[in-house]
Amino acid sequence: MAGPVPEASSRPRSTLYLESRYRKLRRGLPQTIFFCPKCKGDRRRRRGCAQCEGFGKLTKDSVQELIARRLVPQMQAKTGKFHGAGREDIDVLMLGQGRPFVFEVVGARNPNLDLDELRRDIVERAEGAIELAPFERVERRRVVYWKETHFDKVYRADVEVEAAPDGERVAAVQAFAGGIVQRTPRRVAHRRADLERERSLRVLSLEPRSEGQFELRVVCQHGTYVKEWISGDEERTTPSLAKLLGVGCRCAALDVEEILTPGVEGPSLEG
Repeated sequence: MAGPVPEASSRPRSTLYLESRYRKLRRGLPQTIFFCPKCKGDRRRRRGCAQCEGFGKLTKDSVQELIARRLVPQMQAKTGKFHGAGREDIDVLMLGQGRPFVFEVVGARNPNLDLDELRRDIVERAEGAIELAPFERVERRRVVYWKETHFDKVYRADVEVEAAPDGERVAAVQAFAGGIVQRTPRRVAHRRADLERERSLRVLSLEPRSEGQFELRVVCQHGTYVKEWISGDEERTTPSLAKLLGVGCRCAALDVEEILTPGVEGPSLEG
């Protein structure tokens, strides 16, 4: 005869790891919580903070929070930790098959939920901001794998040009494949070492879309700063798209089309 079902407060806690992929379909959405750089989200310090007006963070939502708001309480967990396979900028979409991540559920008292029902609930409440691949229960070593393994990526960009580039230069860019050197961009120099890094990049296409604008697609090595490759970042990236075209260039919009993880088909750097 079965014994009584223990109350939630008396059930043992467990930690589990759920692997999935997210597609980010809304710009302005960071991957993880975007804490205010001044008060760092601290409960006491954020009071009266002029930068975040006491909110403690600079955006209402993040991919992490959209998942955690449903997952953590449903599993009656203490908290959740988001481990992504890299990250895209806040204004960049993540398309294709999505970016892999592992969500670490800490201290769950109700871990045996229907994961697909939970996933559908998260996506529905996100109201079009994200989509999720089915969750899979994995071991902790998957966190290490996604953190330490690097993958090439395919990007699509809207590029604004200051003047119409020469046709021969456009043709040369369309065939470009090779190495570039990037000094740490100015926009991240405050949090990353000022170094020069060699990266590989291949242009897949460069097509005019309207007056003063091109659509660009590239495949590049992990760690390539695509926005800075487009503009040149005041000569901190060489050769840049702007240098190759001979005109000023600016990245107006950027999407990650695909992360070329095992099993995901896509163009290679070798052509």
